[in-house]
Parts: sequence; structure tokens; C-alpha cells
Amino acid sequence: MNQLTLRDIGEQGLLARLQRFCPAELVGDDAAVLPGVADRALVVTTDMLVDGVHFSVGLANPLRTTSPADVGWRSIAANLSDLAAMGATPIGVTVCLGLPGHVPVAWVEELYEGMSDCLRPFDTPIVGGDICRSEIFTVAIAALGKVYPDQAIRRATAQVGDAILVTGIHGASRAGLELLLHPDQGQGLSIEERAELICAHQRPHPRLDVIPLIQTVRSELAIERAIAGMDSSDGLADAILQICRASGVGAHLDRAAIPFPAAFAHWLSEEHALEWALYGGEDFELVLCLPSEMAVALQARLGSAARIVGAIGAQPDVILHDSLGKQPDRLLTLDQGFQHF
Repeated sequence: MNQLTLRDIGEQGLLARLQRFCPAELVGDDAAVLPGVADRALVVTTDMLVDGVHFSVGLANPLRTTSPADVGWRSIAANLSDLAAMGATPIGVTVCLGLPGHVPVAWVEELYEGMSDCLRPFDTPIVGGDICRSEIFTVAIAALGKVYPDQAIRRATAQVGDAILVTGIHGASRAGLELLLHPDQGQGLSIEERAELICAHQRPHPRLDVIPLIQTVRSELAIERAIAGMDSSDGLADAILQICRASGVGAHLDRAAIPFPAAFAHWLSEEHALEWALYGGEDFELVLCLPSEMAVALQARLGSAARIVGAIGAQPDVILHDSLGKQPDRLLTLDQGFQHF
């Protein structure tokens, strides 16, 4: 039986179907009108995901690895993670799609189901967007958030002596991708470990839950100064290097403190696990630079997956140090990680 395609229903037919994923009172005009944010600053971020770069659609090849629901989830998660990295809470998203005409309508609807599933815990609506014909499947999301100006997290505010706190394990998404692309890998993994790593890649969780904890700890310790941070979507090393460059500082990291999945212990060598943790990317954790007493208190609330991995220093280099004395110091650089060009 032939599937209904976009060519069959046209642009207006597709829009009519997709508008059911949006609040009726917010769509239908030329732009969405959102509730005011009073004394909070508006935070806007946008992210584009392209078939063959960020995901594999699998329309032509059923063996490819990303379901439409997973594409939808990941596209939203990437944007919500950017809001979390700024200390903001989400208020709405817009969705723009570039679509080949042969795409089944059901595929696009499942895409939106994945988006809605990711947004639901944060009570955040899809408030509009755009669609156009394209030979390459593309998803572009813009997310809107709000934050009190003095609580915004920025890359350029790290100070010498700050502790560097990461909110969770790294390398899991890279491992999940490897298992999807090469199912014969990871022979030592249990079924549960394999499923967890794949889920980390297909359904990452933006760390919006960390934001209220930061404010609670800040209030308890009466700390008023800004903290620095960003998310680790491009890798843990990339995040620390970007923060240091923006703040005009450097860092010393303890390789023994880098948190990666326990499953790596019976699959990967220590060096391989470290590379995926530092440069694998798409883990969507937060990397925060903040006073040490605040870092300790926040780590206690986040649990064992969160780690203080180092400290900010005055010298501009970012050095990975082995506190156990087994490995020489290593200079970390941006060109060791993923770059689009």
C-alpha cells in the first residue's frame, strides 16, 4: 500500500496537520503572541540539523539509524540545552522544515510527536514555524526562553580559582552512535548497558533541571556574582576551551575526575574512553565555572554523575593532568574535536 506523501496533500494540507501540535490560540497569524516576561530578559537560540550531518533519516535506506521521532526529540533537545546553558527557562519554540516531496506524511507527523514528547516535561509549546521544499531534509528550531538578567550564565565570566563542574557523564552519546552504526561493537556490554548508551544518543535530556538548583544554592550561600558556563553539545573539552577563551583564562583538569559511563570499563581502553568523554560530543550536559563552595553544594544535589573536574587558572592553556602520575600532562585544543569545516 502506497503511503500518503507531501506531494499528495500540499503545503496547506501539511500545515493543517502540523498545527494540531501547537496551541490553537498561538498559531494561525503571521507571528505568535506570547505572554510577557515582565522583568526577565528574553533569550533566543536557534539550531539547524541536517540529514547526513546530524542524523540519518533512513527514507531511502531502512538500515539507517534515526527514527523520525528521535530526530524530533534531538532537534528540540539541542535548543533547550542552549537555553539551559544560559540559565534560562523555555517559553516556546518555532519549527522550520526543509522537506523533499516524496517524504511520507506519517514521517513528518512522527517527527512532531518526538518534538512534543521532548517539550512536554517543560510545558513548552510549539508556537509556529515554516516549511519549504528541499532536496535535503533539514530541521531548524528557534527556542525562546526567559531569565533574570543577573542570573544569566555566560561564557565570559569565569574567574581564576573557580571550580569546573560538569553535571553528568560524557561519552555516552558517542558510544550510542557507535553501537548504532556498528552493532557488532560492544560485545562485553549487557543488553541494559547497550540500550542505555543508544538512548543517550537518540534521546538526550537537556539539563533544564539544573537551573533551579543553581539558584537555590546561590541563595543559600548568598553568592551574587555571575557564574560562567555552556553546554557540552560539541564535547566536554570544547566547552571548557570555549569558556576559557571567552573569559581570558586557562584551566587545569584532572583526568581521573572526568565522568564517563561505567559500561566503558569492560568495553573500551582508558584512553579510548577518555577521548570519547572529551571530544565525543552531543552529551548535552552543562559545564559550569563557579566558586568552589557553590560547586561542592551543587554537586551534592546533582548526585554522583556530576563531578568537579578541575579549576580555572590564570595561564591561558587548558591542561589535562594525571593526578595519579601515570600519564604526562596534555594540552587540549579546539582542533582535536569536531568542526563543521
